[in-house]
Amino acid sequence: MPERLPVTKTYKLYIDGKFPRSESGRTIELVDAAKREGKGESRTPRVLAHVCRASRKDVRDGVTAARKALAGWSGATAYLRGQVLYRMAEMLEGKRGEFAEALASGGGANTKKSRRAASPNGESEVQAAIDRIVCFAGWADKYSQVLGCNNPVAGPFYNFTVPEPVGVVGVVGPDEPGLLSLVSLVVPALASGNTVVAVAGEGAAGSLAGVLLGEVAATSDVPAGVLNILTGLREELVPVLASHRDIDAVHAGGLEPASSSVLREGVAENLKRVVVRDVVDYFDEAACHTPWWIEPLVNFKTIWHPSGT
Repeated sequence: MPERLPVTKTYKLYIDGKFPRSESGRTIELVDAAKREGKGESRTPRVLAHVCRASRKDVRDGVTAARKALAGWSGATAYLRGQVLYRMAEMLEGKRGEFAEALASGGGANTKKSRRAASPNGESEVQAAIDRIVCFAGWADKYSQVLGCNNPVAGPFYNFTVPEPVGVVGVVGPDEPGLLSLVSLVVPALASGNTVVAVAGEGAAGSLAGVLLGEVAATSDVPAGVLNILTGLREELVPVLASHRDIDAVHAGGLEPASSSVLREGVAENLKRVVVRDVVDYFDEAACHTPWWIEPLVNFKTIWHPSGT
Protein backbone atom coordinates (compact mmCIF):
# COMPACT_ATOMS: atom_id res chain seq x y z
CA MET A 1 0.00 0.00 0.00
CA PRO A 2 1.53 3.37 -0.98
CA GLU A 3 2.56 5.73 1.79
CA ARG A 4 -0.11 8.34 2.49
CA LEU A 5 0.76 11.99 1.93
CA PRO A 6 -0.60 14.24 4.70
CA VAL A 7 -2.76 17.23 3.75
CA THR A 8 -0.85 20.27 4.98
CA LYS A 9 -2.80 23.32 6.03
CA THR A 10 -2.49 26.51 3.98
CA TYR A 11 -3.08 29.59 6.14
CA LYS A 12 -4.68 32.58 4.45
CA LEU A 13 -4.20 36.31 4.89
CA TYR A 14 -6.46 38.26 7.26
CA ILE A 15 -7.94 41.32 5.54
CA ASP A 16 -11.16 43.19 6.33
CA GLY A 17 -12.35 40.49 8.72
CA LYS A 18 -12.00 37.75 6.07
CA PHE A 19 -9.39 35.13 5.18
CA PRO A 20 -8.57 35.62 1.47
CA ARG A 21 -5.80 33.95 -0.45
CA SER A 22 -3.09 36.18 -1.84
CA GLU A 23 -4.05 37.55 -5.24
CA SER A 24 -0.58 36.48 -6.38
CA GLY A 25 -1.42 32.81 -5.81
CA ARG A 26 2.00 32.31 -4.19
CA THR A 27 2.67 30.46 -0.94
CA ILE A 28 5.61 29.92 1.39
CA GLU A 29 6.44 26.52 2.86
CA LEU A 30 7.06 26.53 6.61
CA VAL A 31 9.37 23.78 7.80
CA ASP A 32 10.40 22.43 11.16
CA ALA A 33 14.12 21.88 10.70
CA ALA A 34 14.38 20.14 14.07
CA LYS A 35 12.12 17.28 12.96
CA ARG A 36 12.95 15.42 9.78
CA GLU A 37 11.18 12.78 7.75
CA GLY A 38 12.67 9.83 5.90
CA LYS A 39 15.77 7.76 6.64
CA GLY A 40 19.49 8.33 6.44
CA GLU A 41 20.85 11.15 4.31
CA SER A 42 17.51 11.49 2.50
CA ARG A 43 15.77 12.87 5.58
CA THR A 44 14.15 16.24 4.88
CA PRO A 45 12.72 18.87 7.25
CA ARG A 46 9.09 18.26 8.18
CA VAL A 47 6.63 20.63 6.51
CA LEU A 48 4.50 22.38 9.14
CA ALA A 49 2.15 24.34 6.90
CA HIS A 50 1.97 26.79 4.02
CA VAL A 51 1.25 30.52 4.30
CA CYS A 52 0.30 33.01 1.63
CA ARG A 53 3.05 35.17 0.16
CA ALA A 54 1.36 38.57 0.08
CA SER A 55 1.84 41.01 -2.78
CA ARG A 56 1.62 44.77 -3.36
CA LYS A 57 -2.08 44.34 -4.18
CA ASP A 58 -2.70 42.60 -0.85
CA VAL A 59 -1.09 45.52 0.99
CA ARG A 60 -3.33 47.95 -0.88
CA ASP A 61 -6.40 45.87 0.01
CA GLY A 62 -5.36 45.89 3.66
CA VAL A 63 -4.88 49.66 3.66
CA THR A 64 -8.26 50.20 2.00
CA ALA A 65 -9.94 48.08 4.68
CA ALA A 66 -8.05 49.85 7.48
CA ARG A 67 -8.95 53.30 6.17
CA LYS A 68 -12.63 52.32 5.87
CA ALA A 69 -12.67 51.07 9.47
CA LEU A 70 -10.77 54.03 10.95
CA ALA A 71 -13.70 56.37 11.61
CA GLY A 72 -15.67 53.77 13.53
CA TRP A 73 -12.71 52.50 15.57
CA SER A 74 -11.21 55.90 16.43
CA GLY A 75 -14.71 57.23 17.19
CA ALA A 76 -15.51 54.41 19.60
CA THR A 77 -15.15 55.12 23.29
CA ALA A 78 -11.79 54.31 24.85
CA TYR A 79 -13.58 52.00 27.28
CA LEU A 80 -15.06 50.01 24.38
CA ARG A 81 -11.67 49.67 22.68
CA GLY A 82 -10.25 48.36 25.95
CA GLN A 83 -13.04 45.81 26.22
CA VAL A 84 -12.44 44.60 22.65
CA LEU A 85 -8.73 44.15 23.36
CA TYR A 86 -9.54 42.30 26.57
CA ARG A 87 -11.76 39.98 24.54
CA MET A 88 -8.74 39.25 22.31
CA ALA A 89 -6.79 38.28 25.42
CA GLU A 90 -9.65 35.99 26.49
CA MET A 91 -9.69 34.24 23.11
CA LEU A 92 -5.92 33.82 23.14
CA GLU A 93 -6.12 32.40 26.66
CA GLY A 94 -8.62 29.83 25.45
CA LYS A 95 -6.26 28.71 22.66
CA ARG A 96 -3.10 28.92 24.77
CA GLY A 97 -2.16 25.25 24.50
CA GLU A 98 -2.73 25.07 20.75
CA PHE A 99 -0.77 28.26 20.11
CA ALA A 100 2.10 27.23 22.40
CA GLU A 101 2.48 23.97 20.50
CA ALA A 102 2.44 25.77 17.13
CA LEU A 103 5.04 28.31 18.22
CA ALA A 104 7.28 25.63 19.68
CA SER A 105 7.19 23.63 16.43
CA GLY A 106 8.06 26.80 14.53
CA GLY A 107 10.91 27.74 16.83
CA GLY A 108 9.05 30.65 18.38
CA ALA A 109 10.16 29.83 21.90
CA ASN A 110 13.86 29.70 21.04
CA THR A 111 14.67 33.37 20.56
CA LYS A 112 18.17 34.33 21.56
CA LYS A 113 17.25 37.99 21.89
CA SER A 114 15.33 37.50 25.13
CA ARG A 115 17.15 37.62 28.44
CA ARG A 116 14.40 35.46 29.97
CA ALA A 117 14.50 31.75 29.20
CA ALA A 118 11.37 30.66 27.36
CA SER A 119 9.74 27.32 28.13
CA PRO A 120 10.40 24.58 25.58
CA ASN A 121 6.74 24.37 24.52
CA GLY A 122 6.25 28.08 23.81
CA GLU A 123 3.98 28.50 26.84
CA SER A 124 5.86 31.48 28.23
CA GLU A 125 5.63 33.42 24.97
CA VAL A 126 1.88 32.92 24.72
CA GLN A 127 1.42 33.92 28.36
CA ALA A 128 3.51 37.05 27.83
CA ALA A 129 1.46 37.94 24.73
CA ILE A 130 -1.79 37.57 26.71
CA ASP A 131 -0.42 39.80 29.48
CA ARG A 132 0.69 42.37 26.91
CA ILE A 133 -2.81 42.59 25.42
CA VAL A 134 -4.39 42.90 28.88
CA CYS A 135 -1.92 45.65 29.76
CA PHE A 136 -2.84 47.84 26.79
CA ALA A 137 -6.52 47.03 27.17
CA GLY A 138 -6.16 48.72 30.54
CA TRP A 139 -4.24 51.67 29.11
CA ALA A 140 -6.87 52.31 26.40
CA ASP A 141 -8.93 54.68 28.59
CA LYS A 142 -6.03 55.96 30.69
CA TYR A 143 -3.11 56.84 28.41
CA SER A 144 -4.60 60.21 27.45
CA GLN A 145 -4.36 61.37 31.09
CA VAL A 146 -0.66 60.45 31.10
CA LEU A 147 0.30 61.79 27.68
CA GLY A 148 -2.06 64.80 27.63
CA CYS A 149 -2.06 67.79 29.96
CA ASN A 150 -3.83 70.92 31.17
CA ASN A 151 -1.53 73.78 30.18
CA PRO A 152 -1.17 76.92 32.32
CA VAL A 153 -1.98 80.06 30.29
CA ALA A 154 -2.29 83.76 31.00
CA GLY A 155 -5.88 84.84 30.45
CA PRO A 156 -9.45 83.63 30.94
CA PHE A 157 -8.94 80.38 29.05
CA TYR A 158 -8.60 76.66 29.59
CA ASN A 159 -5.87 75.11 27.47
CA PHE A 160 -5.73 71.33 27.00
CA THR A 161 -3.38 69.11 24.98
CA VAL A 162 -4.99 65.79 24.08
CA PRO A 163 -3.72 62.80 22.06
CA GLU A 164 -5.54 61.58 18.96
CA PRO A 165 -4.85 58.50 16.78
CA VAL A 166 -2.50 59.16 13.88
CA GLY A 167 -4.62 57.03 11.50
CA VAL A 168 -3.63 53.89 9.59
CA VAL A 169 -0.47 52.30 11.02
CA GLY A 170 1.71 49.82 9.15
CA VAL A 171 3.39 47.28 11.43
CA VAL A 172 6.43 45.16 10.54
CA GLY A 173 7.06 42.35 13.00
CA PRO A 174 10.39 40.66 13.83
CA ASP A 175 10.94 36.96 13.16
CA GLU A 176 11.29 36.04 16.85
CA PRO A 177 9.67 36.01 19.31
CA GLY A 178 7.03 35.94 16.58
CA LEU A 179 3.77 36.25 18.52
CA LEU A 180 4.94 38.40 21.42
CA SER A 181 6.77 40.95 19.27
CA LEU A 182 3.87 41.26 16.82
CA VAL A 183 1.39 41.76 19.67
CA SER A 184 3.71 44.33 21.27
CA LEU A 185 3.78 46.39 18.06
CA VAL A 186 0.11 46.00 17.10
CA VAL A 187 -1.80 46.42 20.36
CA PRO A 188 -0.54 49.93 21.34
CA ALA A 189 -1.72 51.16 17.94
CA LEU A 190 -5.15 49.58 18.39
CA ALA A 191 -5.52 50.83 21.98
CA SER A 192 -5.11 54.43 20.85
CA GLY A 193 -7.72 54.19 18.08
CA ASN A 194 -5.52 53.50 15.07
CA THR A 195 -6.23 50.79 12.52
CA VAL A 196 -3.41 48.46 11.49
CA VAL A 197 -1.96 46.70 8.46
CA ALA A 198 0.65 44.29 9.85
CA VAL A 199 3.34 42.28 8.10
CA ALA A 200 4.21 39.29 10.27
CA GLY A 201 7.79 38.11 10.68
CA GLU A 202 9.36 35.67 8.27
CA GLY A 203 10.15 32.03 8.95
CA ALA A 204 7.96 29.53 10.73
CA ALA A 205 7.81 31.39 14.06
CA GLY A 206 6.92 34.81 12.64
CA SER A 207 4.51 33.57 9.98
CA LEU A 208 2.63 31.25 12.33
CA ALA A 209 2.34 34.08 14.84
CA GLY A 210 0.72 36.28 12.21
CA VAL A 211 -1.90 33.78 11.10
CA LEU A 212 -2.68 32.78 14.69
CA LEU A 213 -3.20 36.41 15.71
CA GLY A 214 -5.53 36.80 12.74
CA GLU A 215 -7.59 33.87 14.00
CA VAL A 216 -7.78 35.50 17.44
CA ALA A 217 -9.01 38.78 15.93
CA ALA A 218 -11.59 36.99 13.78
CA THR A 219 -13.10 35.13 16.72
CA SER A 220 -13.16 38.13 19.07
CA ASP A 221 -15.00 41.45 18.78
CA VAL A 222 -12.45 43.30 16.62
CA PRO A 223 -14.45 45.05 13.85
CA ALA A 224 -13.63 44.11 10.27
CA GLY A 225 -10.75 46.13 8.85
CA VAL A 226 -9.38 47.33 12.19
CA LEU A 227 -6.59 44.73 12.14
CA ASN A 228 -5.26 43.28 8.88
CA ILE A 229 -2.39 40.77 8.88
CA LEU A 230 -0.21 39.75 5.94
CA THR A 231 2.45 37.07 5.63
CA GLY A 232 5.27 37.20 3.11
CA LEU A 233 8.72 38.61 2.51
CA ARG A 234 9.85 41.89 4.04
CA GLU A 235 11.97 42.74 1.02
CA GLU A 236 8.76 42.83 -1.05
CA LEU A 237 6.32 44.37 1.42
CA VAL A 238 8.34 46.94 3.40
CA PRO A 239 8.90 49.22 0.35
CA VAL A 240 5.16 49.15 -0.32
CA LEU A 241 4.34 50.16 3.26
CA ALA A 242 6.93 52.92 3.10
CA SER A 243 5.68 54.41 -0.16
CA HIS A 244 1.92 54.00 0.33
CA ARG A 245 0.48 57.49 0.81
CA ASP A 246 -2.57 56.31 2.77
CA ILE A 247 -0.47 54.85 5.59
CA ASP A 248 0.11 57.50 8.25
CA ALA A 249 2.82 55.81 10.34
CA VAL A 250 4.96 52.68 10.44
CA HIS A 251 5.77 50.81 13.66
CA ALA A 252 8.51 48.23 13.09
CA GLY A 253 10.86 46.05 15.07
CA GLY A 254 13.88 43.86 14.48
CA LEU A 255 14.55 45.00 10.94
CA GLU A 256 17.78 44.11 9.22
CA PRO A 257 19.78 47.23 8.11
CA ALA A 258 18.69 46.93 4.46
CA SER A 259 14.96 46.91 5.31
CA SER A 260 15.39 49.68 7.86
CA SER A 261 17.12 51.89 5.27
CA VAL A 262 14.43 51.19 2.67
CA LEU A 263 11.76 52.05 5.20
CA ARG A 264 13.34 55.33 6.33
CA GLU A 265 14.12 56.45 2.78
CA GLY A 266 10.61 55.62 1.62
CA VAL A 267 8.80 57.50 4.38
CA ALA A 268 11.01 60.56 3.85
CA GLU A 269 9.37 61.03 0.45
CA ASN A 270 5.81 61.13 1.82
CA LEU A 271 6.55 62.39 5.36
CA LYS A 272 4.83 59.60 7.29
CA ARG A 273 5.97 58.88 10.82
CA VAL A 274 8.28 55.91 11.34
CA VAL A 275 9.27 54.16 14.58
CA VAL A 276 11.84 51.36 14.34
CA ARG A 277 12.50 49.51 17.60
CA ASP A 278 15.84 47.89 16.81
CA VAL A 279 16.85 46.32 20.13
CA VAL A 280 14.01 45.28 22.43
CA ASP A 281 13.65 42.46 24.93
CA TYR A 282 9.95 41.83 24.39
CA PHE A 283 9.78 39.71 27.54
CA ASP A 284 10.81 42.73 29.66
CA GLU A 285 7.54 43.95 31.16
CA ALA A 286 9.10 47.10 32.63
CA ALA A 287 10.23 48.18 29.17
CA CYS A 288 7.09 47.17 27.26
CA HIS A 289 4.14 47.64 29.66
CA THR A 290 4.12 51.41 29.32
CA PRO A 291 2.02 54.05 27.53
CA TRP A 292 5.20 55.36 25.93
CA TRP A 293 4.72 52.60 23.34
CA ILE A 294 1.53 54.46 22.44
CA GLU A 295 3.08 57.94 22.35
CA PRO A 296 4.71 57.71 18.86
CA LEU A 297 1.39 56.53 17.38
CA VAL A 298 -0.73 59.55 18.30
CA ASN A 299 -0.89 63.21 17.32
CA PHE A 300 -1.37 65.93 19.92
CA LYS A 301 -4.08 68.56 19.58
CA THR A 302 -4.23 71.68 21.71
CA ILE A 303 -7.66 73.05 22.58
CA TRP A 304 -8.45 76.56 23.84
CA HIS A 305 -11.72 77.21 25.65
CA PRO A 306 -12.89 80.39 27.38
CA SER A 307 -13.28 79.99 31.12
CA GLY A 308 -15.74 82.83 31.59
CA THR A 309 -15.48 85.84 33.82
